[in-house]
Amino acid sequence: MDLQLKGKIALVTGAGSQIGYGKSIAVALAAEGCNVIAADIDVSGARKTAAEIQDLGCRAMAIEVDVADRNSVNQMVASILDQWGTIDILVNNAGASSKLKPFVQMTPADWDTDLGVNLIGQMNVAHAVLPGMLSQKYGRIINVSGGQGIANISIYGAAKAGVEAFTQALAREVGSSGVIVNGIAPGLGETGLVVNAPREFLEANAKNSSLGRLCTPEDVAPVAVFLASDVCSYMAGQFIRINAS
Repeated sequence: MDLQLKGKIALVTGAGSQIGYGKSIAVALAAEGCNVIAADIDVSGARKTAAEIQDLGCRAMAIEVDVADRNSVNQMVASILDQWGTIDILVNNAGASSKLKPFVQMTPADWDTDLGVNLIGQMNVAHAVLPGMLSQKYGRIINVSGGQGIANISIYGAAKAGVEAFTQALAREVGSSGVIVNGIAPGLGETGLVVNAPREFLEANAKNSSLGRLCTPEDVAPVAVFLASDVCSYMAGQFIRINAS
């Protein structure tokens, strides 16, 4: 099936971790012919992802960004538009989490991390890329959620619930202008967010899965690619839940 992605320009945030969903999504988009900007606060990791994309024969760029910092986001988008001219696809994947801890032990700084990156960060990037998408009357935005209702990551989960509400509202606002907004909610995986979590935490979540394992980046990437494609033409404001609970 031709997903009609060849030559499209995609921005994937949180693409620096070499074990994360973002890298896998960025590489999968490139495999379909997209030119990809890999953005991350860890620019060295983003460069590794960009190098892998270039090996597939696509244009790639690594760029540093702190999605929680609106000035950083604005500078990133301005630089991309200056060099690439447009952004057709945004995958709002960047995420961060304070340490696993009960809500009562969380500090305001923990709240700022979880809300600032996971909710405000996605809003920052969407707000920065939307004017260009609306002007060209074309765009795809895929927001990443997940992690709701899990003990000891309550604020992270609250931020991701906010992402889903934001996605549904934004899809209604911009859909008639040619910008389609959807989301994915992957199950828990051994990504950079939880790789240092207690082994028993990961094993318990794997045991609760009907497939007996955690989610992997390879499970997530094909779904994101579909949502980024022109084949996804009559789905807006929806979340695809990638889990086996």
